[in-house]
Amino acid sequence: MTRRQLTDEQWEFIEPYLPIGEYGPYPERLREQFEGVIWRFRSSAQWREMPSEFGPWATVYG
Repeated sequence: MTRRQLTDEQWEFIEPYLPIGEYGPYPERLREQFEGVIWRFRSSAQWREMPSEFGPWATVYG
């Protein structure tokens, strides 16, 4: 996929509501994973078919 799932404005709106704990993921990685979840539900594909740009499918699933 060449386009982002969320615009920067959309991400700025969503980000404050996501839990980022003391030992949680880095915010940049969190956005990729969140977009991976969006991709999965928009496409109705299996988790293993997720493009690598969102990170490993098992990480995004978890």
